[in-house]
Amino acid sequence: MNQQPSLTTIPPAPADTRWGVVLRLAFFIASVIIGLRLFTYLLYVMFGVLVAGAVGLCATALFANVLTMKIFDRRPLVDIGLKLGRASGRNFALGVIFGAGAAALMLAAPLLAGTGHLVTKQHSDFTWGGLVFYLAILFIAAAGEEMIFRGYGFQLLIEKIGPFATILPVSVVFGFAHASNPGSTWIAVCNTILWGFLLGYAFFRSHDLWLPIGLHFGWNAVLPLFGVNLSGLTIDVTRYYYRWDLLPIWSGGNYGPEGGLLTTIFAIGLFFALRKAPVVPQEASIARVLNDTF
Repeated sequence: MNQQPSLTTIPPAPADTRWGVVLRLAFFIASVIIGLRLFTYLLYVMFGVLVAGAVGLCATALFANVLTMKIFDRRPLVDIGLKLGRASGRNFALGVIFGAGAAALMLAAPLLAGTGHLVTKQHSDFTWGGLVFYLAILFIAAAGEEMIFRGYGFQLLIEKIGPFATILPVSVVFGFAHASNPGSTWIAVCNTILWGFLLGYAFFRSHDLWLPIGLHFGWNAVLPLFGVNLSGLTIDVTRYYYRWDLLPIWSGGNYGPEGGLLTTIFAIGLFFALRKAPVVPQEASIARVLNDTF
């Protein structure tokens, strides 16, 4: 009988004390808060809001994870699920395909039904160089968010309190972290919580960060290509914009599709598709916790 590989997480705190876990978690969260204030401010002053939002987020994630692991565990950054290899590449590719495919299907369906329309812009600043830059920025932002929300602190909690007790509350925090985005609504927050659960489950299936990074990036990359807003933000990278003949409760209104029930439907469908996906679980390299529970 084949044995399932164990889940990769952070090693236990010294003496495995409750206060040791609380200390490490508090240090990680404090590092994230300090990093966000420091890096985003400096990058905003030098390069503007787009670079500050994406690169600042990733710099914060690297700062918080590396510093916490160096001080408390003396482990390299790759031990939070960033090791490179054939399995990592496969999981990342699967994530991109599933995330981008779900977004494309969600936006193509109204086009086919006649309730969505691609309208040519009269004035557009589209360039191929701008498109490459936009894709790079979105990848950096996705990697940064995943290292913050599914990195050290998330994996420490999975080890100590289990996957169910970790994924749900962290997903709620992930959702409300986007509540201040322009045009946010209660549906948008609920959809982001749902996506947080999906990304947490992706980590639990793959035991690495490459699958959730791929899902996150694939979804985020496709939405602006169809000319819709991404989490309330307008990213002008095409010569088109998407005009809806649907109520905002379905289309998401000014927030973009993530504020509507179409995203709810496709995110749930993506969860069931992910359960059947040929994900390659990475071998445990640090601590052993529960095997597959879902």
